[in-house]
Amino acid sequence: MIDHSFGYYWLAFFGLILVRYFFIAGGAYWLFYSYWKQIPGRRELRRSPPSLRAIQRDITLSLLSAIVFAFCAAFIILEYELGKTLLYTQIHQYGLWYLAVSFLAVLVLQDTYFYFIHRAFHHPFVFKWMHHGHHRSGDPSPWTSFAFDLPEGFVQALFFVGIVFIIPLHFSTLIAVLLTMTVWAVWNHLGFELLPASFSRHWLGKWLIGPTHHAIHHRKYTSHYGLYFTVWDRLLGTQDPNYDKAFDATLKRQPSE
Repeated sequence: MIDHSFGYYWLAFFGLILVRYFFIAGGAYWLFYSYWKQIPGRRELRRSPPSLRAIQRDITLSLLSAIVFAFCAAFIILEYELGKTLLYTQIHQYGLWYLAVSFLAVLVLQDTYFYFIHRAFHHPFVFKWMHHGHHRSGDPSPWTSFAFDLPEGFVQALFFVGIVFIIPLHFSTLIAVLLTMTVWAVWNHLGFELLPASFSRHWLGKWLIGPTHHAIHHRKYTSHYGLYFTVWDRLLGTQDPNYDKAFDATLKRQPSE
């Protein structure tokens, strides 16, 4: 790897993060809100279409978050060049099996980290300056997926800054986690439910977070703090007892024009 300055890495990552955001979040919005309005089986979760002002606000916050994420990514690369992280490039160093194990391990650890910081963000003492921006739009849309206040964006990014010093990770694993996080965040904020009503009671579905599960959080604020899995919500009593009924209720809603 050719060594570059911090500014070079920051600018490169800032551009990549913006491309990722507009391609995945923007692409999802275009597909589900503009191009394919009458998707078979699509069930409405929003109470009204997102306003232009709300979309602009979400994009602005996402741009600010991208500044922070790029800063942390540049720091990680510089630390890697100094040999201080546990990132590696040779797959045979730990074997193919470790790619899958480390990928799942990071998802579990990130979900745990996210649950507790997310729940803390909702404390009245810090909510207004740590997490209020993410909820300003009311019902979420794909653009909301990375709309964070600057302090929250920094705390979220700290997970990746820390994990590369704790667990050996191949660069492909780190990229896979980042892509999974992005797609999952957009999916959770989609504003529609596409899965069948039986999904929330399926042995696998009941442990995974999706649009309906997260839409309840944006309505009630006091439940559903996880990112990928419902494990911590179930263990710590923040799983809405009416989640299954809410999932079923979306069947009665038709997509808005």
